[in-house]
Amino acid sequence: MSKDIFALVEHLEGRLSEASFELLGKGREIADSSGGRLVAVLLGSGVRVLSAELGLADSVLVMENAALLAYTPETYTLALRALIETRKPRVLLTSSTPIGMDQSAALSAGLGWPLVAYAKDARLDGPLLKATSQIYGGKILADLDLQGDHVIVSLIAGASPADQGRSAATKAATVEEVAAPAGLDQARTRFKRLIVPDAGDVDITKEAILVSVGRGIQSQDNVVLVEELAEALGASVSASRPIVDLGWLPKTRQVGKSGMTVKPRLYLAVGISGAPEHLEGMRGAEMIVAINTDAAAPIFGAAHYGANVDLFDLLPALTLRVKAART
Repeated sequence: MSKDIFALVEHLEGRLSEASFELLGKGREIADSSGGRLVAVLLGSGVRVLSAELGLADSVLVMENAALLAYTPETYTLALRALIETRKPRVLLTSSTPIGMDQSAALSAGLGWPLVAYAKDARLDGPLLKATSQIYGGKILADLDLQGDHVIVSLIAGASPADQGRSAATKAATVEEVAAPAGLDQARTRFKRLIVPDAGDVDITKEAILVSVGRGIQSQDNVVLVEELAEALGASVSASRPIVDLGWLPKTRQVGKSGMTVKPRLYLAVGISGAPEHLEGMRGAEMIVAINTDAAAPIFGAAHYGANVDLFDLLPALTLRVKAART
């Protein structure tokens, strides 16, 4: 039985995703502890050059085809299934991104391999794969012991530091080109073009300090409390999805899986419960401070510091103290 650990790396416009480096870091841990090899899987067209950044892997399987130039679920599933049926890795790792979730579900159904979705940790222990998965929006953690020769694990953002997945090795991974299966050019789905949204007034992905607001702010009129604190700190305001869905802040300020991934030096989460989709976008912050009246809110599990208090009591007082300290 193969001991290989496969990691599906993702890329867009010639750049590898941060989630891919998180995946490689965790894959390296699993491979080293089980005596297997870490194999990065890279699909696309003209992407071989990206393999130079995947030195943490023992080898890189590169499949290039014009039909794989941009991601479509149908072509990627056809290509990956052909590759995996041939190589039969012990574990296939994907990220809990739109691409990763597409592929992990489709391959699990098509191959009959068990899938651990929303995993925050995974390791091999002899014949068992032990994993911890978030369910019910992260409110419950389920510990799983899976038997079988093959398993698919979809890891949530932050399961492993991205820096851990960046290679500091002096040698590059072995690169092997593999042929694409026949029929990719006959897929029913065609990629036409990538539409990049207009930039907003602030690029929150480049901000050093973010004060992020959630539904705990209660009304649009109260957002001014967050804006005043952000101004005092020299920060920008961002938000969880409910605030954007209500139209209280523009889409360009949204943090999370369907918004932006941010890595500020300081992330102040105000009235944010901490759904997995939001945590996926901000786990990489150097320091996370959470303010929430619910002591059981998942955001406290990701925060370095937390205040279990009423934000309406804390924010005005905190703004005054910050202003006083800066004068």
